[in-house]
Amino acid sequence: MTDDMATKETNDNDVIARLAVKGEEAIHRLADLPGGSRALKGLNDLKERVEELSKRVRGIDALEKRVARLEKDLAALRRAQKPATERTQTRKAAP
Repeated sequence: MTDDMATKETNDNDVIARLAVKGEEAIHRLADLPGGSRALKGLNDLKERVEELSKRVRGIDALEKRVARLEKDLAALRRAQKPATERTQTRKAAP
């Protein structure tokens, strides 16, 4: 690793660390405000709901694949059944 790369990595880590510290300070100040703890609780609840929704959405992808496969199978069954149905109708209409 070159000195430039090491310096950049160190600077990136410093920036991230400073942002983390500032974020924690902002959260503590927000909690100290009147109603701040209620706001933080609301944000935590929102985070949990978003996580739950994202889990459900991932489940929808699997269901969509299953439905697509079933639709394909159903279409194949209909194609296989259709000629037999047409033959039966023409036989009944002929006499």
